[in-house]
Amino acid sequence: MDMNQYMDIFIEESKEHLQNMNQILLQMENNPEDMNMLNEIFRIAHTIKGMSSTMGFQSIAHLTHEMENVLDLIRSGNMLVNEKIINILFKCFDELESYITSIEISGVEGEDTSAGLVKELAALRDGQDVVDTDLPIVKSNNAVINTNIEVNEYVHNVIHKAIQQELNPFLVKINLNSKCMLKSARAYIIINTLEKLAEIVYSNPSIEDIEDEKFDLSFELILISKADASILERELKGISEIDLYEVISLQENYYVNNTDVQMEIPDPSLEKEQIESTPASKGEEAKNKRNNKTGKTVRVDIDRLDNLMNLVSELIIIKTRLEDIDGTDRKEGQNMHEAIEYLERITTSLHDAVMKVRMVPIERVFNRFPRMVRDLSKELGKEITLFMTGEETEVDRTVIDEIGDPLIHLIRNSIDHGIEDPETREKYNKPKNGSVKLIAYPDGNSVVIEVEDDGGGINIERVKAKALERGVITLQQSQIMEDKDIVQLLFHPGFSTADKISDISGRGVGLDVVKTKIESLGGVVEVDTKHGMGSKFTIRLPLTLAIIQALLVNVGKEKYAIPLNTIKEITTIQANTVRKVQNNEVVLYRNSTLPILKLSTLLNVPTTTDEDEEYVVVIVKKADKSVGIVVDHLIGQQEIVIKSLGKYLANIKAIAGATILGNGSVALIVDTNSFF
Repeated sequence: MDMNQYMDIFIEESKEHLQNMNQILLQMENNPEDMNMLNEIFRIAHTIKGMSSTMGFQSIAHLTHEMENVLDLIRSGNMLVNEKIINILFKCFDELESYITSIEISGVEGEDTSAGLVKELAALRDGQDVVDTDLPIVKSNNAVINTNIEVNEYVHNVIHKAIQQELNPFLVKINLNSKCMLKSARAYIIINTLEKLAEIVYSNPSIEDIEDEKFDLSFELILISKADASILERELKGISEIDLYEVISLQENYYVNNTDVQMEIPDPSLEKEQIESTPASKGEEAKNKRNNKTGKTVRVDIDRLDNLMNLVSELIIIKTRLEDIDGTDRKEGQNMHEAIEYLERITTSLHDAVMKVRMVPIERVFNRFPRMVRDLSKELGKEITLFMTGEETEVDRTVIDEIGDPLIHLIRNSIDHGIEDPETREKYNKPKNGSVKLIAYPDGNSVVIEVEDDGGGINIERVKAKALERGVITLQQSQIMEDKDIVQLLFHPGFSTADKISDISGRGVGLDVVKTKIESLGGVVEVDTKHGMGSKFTIRLPLTLAIIQALLVNVGKEKYAIPLNTIKEITTIQANTVRKVQNNEVVLYRNSTLPILKLSTLLNVPTTTDEDEEYVVVIVKKADKSVGIVVDHLIGQQEIVIKSLGKYLANIKAIAGATILGNGSVALIVDTNSFF
């Protein structure tokens, strides 16, 4: 059966289960005796195990199976939850998330990276670290290899089950040449070669240690295969820089008792046999198909879909009504007018309904941050609490995909550089426990997200000194700049106040990336800070990126659209009142200096405005700054659908996209953020 058709469902549901697991683990850390949370984690692990087994993802299935074993012991009262168990469960979550990410990108779970974690879980389950096995000593022509090794009960069970299923378990011993320069690279070639024929169930040292070159010249593997020892030996013989290798059959030398172990052990060679029998072209086609999919899905409430269906039904009805009207007499002309009004109401409602279908709670983004704050707090030795409000606030699905990285930057900056260590906080009579607030709320046609900390705030003088040192501003500029303008220097590319680069980041690192990303979404980011009290970053984003209200204007023969949410006001000014200051045109408007930019000059298009007449000026805003844009004529307000210009025209300055007007012509959408 072709399982690719179920892949998207598997990925989406797995992500949802892992999100719940992450939240419950964070709660369970503070309340380890809550059996309801424990039962929920057990249920999630069991569900993921069943789903992954069905899809053929055995590494996930093995890991979740061992999680079940440990969780079941806790449920039955045979084990108590402690910090060690919580940390291991968090590591399990990280591994599962890594596997799902790999599947989403490539369609396969990749290398089995959880063998060490499975061993830890098995040791917890057994109440001991390892179990000894009495394997024989085998002689080769070149040396005597001692095959007494220590493995846990899981490996015992795998070997037992393999023998029952008439598969071949082997112990493979490898000694590399003493002159081998790249031990880990050579070991990787050996392991990769063997994995084509077998499933590796044990490694000493661990695969991670081998990859990190944390071994001498020898290592040993236990593997299960359908192949004979001679085939494995033939493959090893073709690899250079091996002094000694031995393939030892555990079929004959391994003691198996009569106890039937009830454990789900997959047939590892079956999957490989299926892969080998599948034409390469078909396998590549499935992989390419997976890579080319965007994988963006939205779960929609059935009531919203019902509403959408009803509106489409009404649209069909009014279409039929319009077809029946030819508008030849007065009465039918009146009918036409009523029909058009009715059509307008339906299309407006349809637009609102489609927008709601695209909207998802910002909770999807927020849910990743409690775990991040927990880990960073432990790493930095700080006591930090994350407060989140407004998780139910809905934003466009496209915004959800893009807003995560900027928020990560801001939260990491707050934790690393903003919030002081407990000793410093006590010194300044502040609570030892610092706080980061993550708040979201709707505001008209926008969504506002705030990241606020109660740390030391931004040192204005330090920012100014760094800006002078790096030549970002001149001494003259530094003397007349206001504090709010100095803070904005943090968003200058590559600017940072940190004396050294940490693994996490200092205030300022990556803030240019934050600004660029937010502005690409049609939003703005503002900073408010008080020295010694903390900082607040405010992000303002449009509700949707698909349909917006815009003002249509003329410049020469061309039409342009200016997003309405960026417009402060519209006015006229006399051309002779415009003055030039340092080669920039400005005008005194309401007792303030207003920069003036001509859209015709910016876009290099002809204009019909004479130099000696009055200008039509659209004043656009960004945070607390304003710029006047000179246009030829105003057309009016209109709802427009944003269309991308494509990858070849994506980086044109001052243009954010295009829209198709009612008469079929194209109007370019002006990117007002580029004027500041």
